[in-house]
Amino acid sequence: MENHSAIEDEIYLAEREAFSMKTSFSQQLSDCNCCPRKCGINRLQEKTAFCGVGAEIQIAHYGLHFGEEPPISGTKGSGAIFFAGCNLHCVFCQNYQISQKFQPNSVSKISVQELAEAMLKLQSDGAHNINFVSPSHYIFPMADAIISAKEKGLSLPIVYNSNAYDSLEALKLIRGLIDIYLPDIKYLYDELGNKYSKAQNYASNVKGVIEEMRNQVGDLKTDENGIATSGILVRHLVLPNNLENSKQCLKFLAGISSDMNISLMSQYSPLFKACKYPEINRTLTEAEYNEIVDYAISLDLENVFIQELESQEKCLPDFDLEKPFNFGK
Repeated sequence: MENHSAIEDEIYLAEREAFSMKTSFSQQLSDCNCCPRKCGINRLQEKTAFCGVGAEIQIAHYGLHFGEEPPISGTKGSGAIFFAGCNLHCVFCQNYQISQKFQPNSVSKISVQELAEAMLKLQSDGAHNINFVSPSHYIFPMADAIISAKEKGLSLPIVYNSNAYDSLEALKLIRGLIDIYLPDIKYLYDELGNKYSKAQNYASNVKGVIEEMRNQVGDLKTDENGIATSGILVRHLVLPNNLENSKQCLKFLAGISSDMNISLMSQYSPLFKACKYPEINRTLTEAEYNEIVDYAISLDLENVFIQELESQEKCLPDFDLEKPFNFGK
């Protein structure tokens, strides 16, 4: 699958520039279609729907993050900005404290300009990149902040770290603002997306999203120190008793390119509401994970990051703490 041509890139950039001259991206929230739910509510009036947030940007945590994949965290850390709220309600979400259970007094409410200043602060702190975590429902205010920060001297790569339940139309509109896409591919069966994440069309939507992301930025590229500068890295969390789903996800990615960079995660833990679903109410076994690793090898996937099973403990955050993550440099 080839990337868009340079001419197509120029067309997208011209359309985006023409759009931004008329209005800010954030004005799109007046009839919200940030994600495939297409709620259509006026978030500028602070109305809320599934994601639980209005137009005001709500940040749960930001700082240098050392727990991402090596090309993202590197040695100096990724400049992670965690948005509150989410357009998925995963029953096993490890970030449930900020995605679904957050309280108004537990998050910081900031403006687009303050978000831009936070990005510049992370740059001055030495971050390798700016890493927007769960940005799908804030994609348009995020775009305004990126433009503002770049005008003020931001030069770091921008990482769009999402669950991939994204709007194709929104992604096309922000083309050229994102350097690195870091999406999940959670399910390739719609019934699983509905059961575990309350998204009836997750599987139907995710293929086009990942293809669009790769078309925009290409395969992952790194500098001489192994730090990502552009491209796509796709994550897949292996769920217990759902190995066929994992195999279908890998088969789809291999069909796009055997050069696709994939992070195959073993860190699943039965958090939040997972106890209500007996088939996923346990951690992943070594045998299950090894079966999926072997399947990736059988597909000739050459760029796969794997995890030790100890990640089930050390990769889990606690956002009630000032420093939510229990790993450092």
